[in-house]
Amino acid sequence: MKELIIAFGLLLFIEGILYALFPSKMKSMLKKLDLLEDSRLRTGGLIFAIIGFIIIYYMKS
Repeated sequence: MKELIIAFGLLLFIEGILYALFPSKMKSMLKKLDLLEDSRLRTGGLIFAIIGFIIIYYMKS
């Protein structure tokens, strides 16, 4: 459970840094997300989730 909280904190840290350093770029990127089809966004999310799972699996073993 401790590792999960650390991972969540790291996620928030990285997101926060991106918004703090590049606010205009992040706003334009979020506007572009609205133009993507749901299927492409879902596919990208699944790919990143699988990559994240593989990284976690290899780091734990």
